Amino acid sequence: MAKVTSKLQLTLPKAIAEQYGIRPGDELDLVPAGEVIRMSCRKRPGASEDVQERMRLFDLATKRQRRRQAKWRGVKEPANRGWTREELYTRGLAR
Repeated sequence: MAKVTSKLQLTLPKAIAEQYGIRPGDELDLVPAGEVIRMSCRKRPGASEDVQERMRLFDLATKRQRRRQAKWRGVKEPANRGWTREELYTRGLAR
């Protein structure tokens, strides 16, 4: 059972929200239908994209990431930087 607060806000039962995939921030439309009120969830931006389009975008992102990673695989650290990793943890400390 839903409850209306003093500010006329409606509390939606968790079971109903989970069943219909309603999350905080979603917008619901309330439409009078005779003696009842019909509630429907507005579509989220991007929800109307079909699966093929989402998969295409995912594949493009994966290719970009692989190109970035390939650039870094060939990069070698310089042999003599003038300091060692261990020095980073001891610099400035009393010895």
